[in-house]
Amino acid sequence: MQRRLFISSLAALPFVAGSAHAASGFTAIDITGSAIGPDYQLFYTNGKPAALRDFKGKLVLLFFGFTQCPDVCPTALARAVEIKRLLGADGDKLQVVFVTVDPERDTAPLLNDYMRAFDPSFVAVRGNLDQTAKAAKDFKIFYRKVPSGSSYTMDHTALTYAFDTSGKIRLAMKHAETAQQCADDLRLLLNPKQETGFLKGLFK
Repeated sequence: MQRRLFISSLAALPFVAGSAHAASGFTAIDITGSAIGPDYQLFYTNGKPAALRDFKGKLVLLFFGFTQCPDVCPTALARAVEIKRLLGADGDKLQVVFVTVDPERDTAPLLNDYMRAFDPSFVAVRGNLDQTAKAAKDFKIFYRKVPSGSSYTMDHTALTYAFDTSGKIRLAMKHAETAQQCADDLRLLLNPKQETGFLKGLFK
């Protein structure tokens, strides 16, 4: 079964002028100030309404995928487990959120089992087909069904979004980035670099 990664949508992200990641110190793409999102209206697996603002005060990693994904989704979630470990004591400040793009097959019990297999603190959210489509559109996530034998698989964007503790979207992490690179970027969000006196003087 061949699947394609739709990371080409990176080119469509509305980057902020002057915020190139090379200048910001991030390995990930700095999308601070972009209009992506900013939130979704979906549901936790217990049926209660779910929104990103529920996690204000935490770093959030947001990923769209599906539980029957053979490679990209388990790899992204395994990386998130390693990121949390690399953050050490700050790992408790990290919240991973998985949005299913396959709500027809990803039932609440299945999502619970899937997330527990990676980390009990990771949460999954879901909606009906229309709610899922709106969330994906708002976050510029591409997905579609692809026939596979007697069933189907899903193509989808493989980006992970990172939000700072104030709930603002900050980074788009590519699938190829390592756990160490992602953890370093999250540390920068927790402890932003301070401008030196010399640099401050230049812009006064």
